[in-house]
Amino acid sequence: MNTFHIFAGGEISDLSFVEIASDDTVICADRGLVHIQKLGIKPHLIVGDFDSYTEVLPEDIEIHRSLPEKDDTDTMLALKLAIERGAERVIIYGAFGGRLDHTIANIQTLRYAQENGCEAVLMDSDNIALLQSVGTRTYPYREGWYFSFFAYTDKVVVSLSGTKYTLDNAEITSSFPLGVSNEITSDEAVMTVSEGTALIVISKM
Repeated sequence: MNTFHIFAGGEISDLSFVEIASDDTVICADRGLVHIQKLGIKPHLIVGDFDSYTEVLPEDIEIHRSLPEKDDTDTMLALKLAIERGAERVIIYGAFGGRLDHTIANIQTLRYAQENGCEAVLMDSDNIALLQSVGTRTYPYREGWYFSFFAYTDKVVVSLSGTKYTLDNAEITSSFPLGVSNEITSDEAVMTVSEGTALIVISKM
């Protein structure tokens, strides 16, 4: 699978969880360059209006500079570029923490990726977020982590097993957070969505 890694500008307290294969592509969105510099990895691309990264930009890396007055966030610009270059899966770091509006914007980028044939995941050391539409998917047990889901569309119909609280074709609406703070109790949780789209959030306790 053609995997891209996007480093956004949100706070990341611990980078030890990041795993990048030698054939993966790395894109930094504006201040995300700070995170990749801490890892000692050279990115393939840098994108943004650079309103939050004020240091001198490296000269030997491809840079896509935008104006501050734009419709896309820097993270969305990076995602669009990744999709244009054939990304099948994108992992976005630095998508949580800091400004709430940026966090919500990053959650919405998940849908843009999905609609354009790409799986996107938001990830830091304490949280993972992704979308699941119609179909069945498994989620491995993680000791000390909660498993939550929310209706990303107006409603979502879900069956869920392998968890403390199970569901059988339950209709969950976007106005009631019934799926919060569940726990995986088996080797894996099995989730089937028969209608709508669910936002999956896996968080450390």
